[in-house]
Formats: sequence, C-alpha cells, structure tokens
Amino acid sequence: MIDCQVYFSKWPTRHLPDDTPARLAARLERFGVRQAWVGSFDGLLHKDMAAANARLAEACRKASSVEWVPIGTVNPTLPDWQEDLRRCQQEHQMPGIRLFPGYHDYRLDDERFRRLLHMAAEGGMAVQLVVKMEDERTQHPMLRAKPVDVTGLETLVRQTRGLKLMVLNGANRGLRPEAIDRLAQTGQVLFDIAMLEGVGGVRKLVDQIGHDRIVFGSLAPLFYFEAAWLKLKESPLSGVQRRAILQDNAHRWLSSYRKSS
Repeated sequence: MIDCQVYFSKWPTRHLPDDTPARLAARLERFGVRQAWVGSFDGLLHKDMAAANARLAEACRKASSVEWVPIGTVNPTLPDWQEDLRRCQQEHQMPGIRLFPGYHDYRLDDERFRRLLHMAAEGGMAVQLVVKMEDERTQHPMLRAKPVDVTGLETLVRQTRGLKLMVLNGANRGLRPEAIDRLAQTGQVLFDIAMLEGVGGVRKLVDQIGHDRIVFGSLAPLFYFEAAWLKLKESPLSGVQRRAILQDNAHRWLSSYRKSS
C-alpha cells in the first residue's frame, strides 16, 4: 500500500497528534502502508526552500518501518528557484516536487509556473499540485489561502511533453467535475482521494474517470489517516480497482524511482 500524500514537520496553527516521523510511521504501518511520499509543512511558509528540502531528505533517510519517499518543494516566486529544483533532483535524489500555489501566491498562468513544469518534465521529475490544504472554515484568519484556480491547466499539461502531474486535494471539493474530466482525459494526470466527500465518493470518482487515474492519499497528519482509509472501505470496489488505487497506479507513476542507499 502506498500513501501519496503525507507530511513531516509542524503545522503552523495547531498541534497534530502524529507530527513526528516515528508516530506517523506507527500509524501508517498499522494500516498496511509500506511506502509514503513525504512533503514538508515547512515548504508552505518558509522562504529558505533549500534548507527545508535538505531537512526533509535527511529525515527520510533515517531507518523506519515505512519507506519514506521525499518530495521536495519549489516556490517559483523566490529567487533562484531553478537551483532549488536542481538540488531536489541531483543532490537529494527526489523523484518529484510538491507545489503550493495557494500559499506561494501565484496563478497557474504565471510564466514561472509554466517554466517549472517544463523543467521538471525534462528532468524526469513528477509534479504534485496542491489545490488546497484545509477547508476555508478551519483556516486561521491571518493565514488564509484560496483554492487554486486550475483554469488553463489542461492546456499546460498537453503542452508539456512528458509531464507527470498529480492533483492533490482537488477531487470533489476543489475542482468541478468537468475540470476533473478534462484533466483525466489528458492521460497525464492522477488524483488523490484525501478530500473526497460523500457516501461512496471513491466509487463515484472511479465511475467518472476510471480507476487508473486515482491514487490513495491521506494528507496525514493534517487529516486523520483513518478518514481516507474509511473512504475506501465504504465504497464498493472490485479487487482490481482497489489494488490500482492503493498501489499499482502510484507504483507506475514513479516507476523509475529507486530509493538511494
């Protein structure tokens, strides 16, 4: 089982029960997670991306019952972001990057974002685009981030040869169904289930875009891991569909990744 969205470090506005690697690993292992793709909460607000990514890479190298796959953060509004991207790939051997336009205050029609997608694709790095991190009702009044407007993203994806894009926290709550359809039809985009809502939500998404476009992501420890797990348990899925969402799609998406020793 692969969890495509977890985080290390501290959430800035409240204490989280599983906010250390050891406690998070214990939670994931209890439910059968063997590999987790880890970003850093530091990437949301820190300006020193190089240091944040270095800390993440070091934490992921430590022995654990779960295989941690480090996913770095790049903020294209900061000076020398190209060097941050290079370090993620070459120095830290990260297979992908996680982007937070809502917190870094840029639109998807920003030329720097377009360049970042092209550079990541050329370097063989996957991209995770975070549409939102929490419901607007739970955000701190001094730390509000609007959901990312994905207008034009489909065109960018089609124009970026070799791009592997995963949209996080966008299915159901963040994007309209027609936007999800268009992105899925590119054949280059996957969606996680962390913010899916409603009875049988996973099944409905499978019916909409197919099981080969969906991965398991929990958004732990910001969200309770069990919330994502129960979404799968209560949705009627075949064994093939369940295995695709829990493991096969994610494994295929990062098929070139080999954990460095």
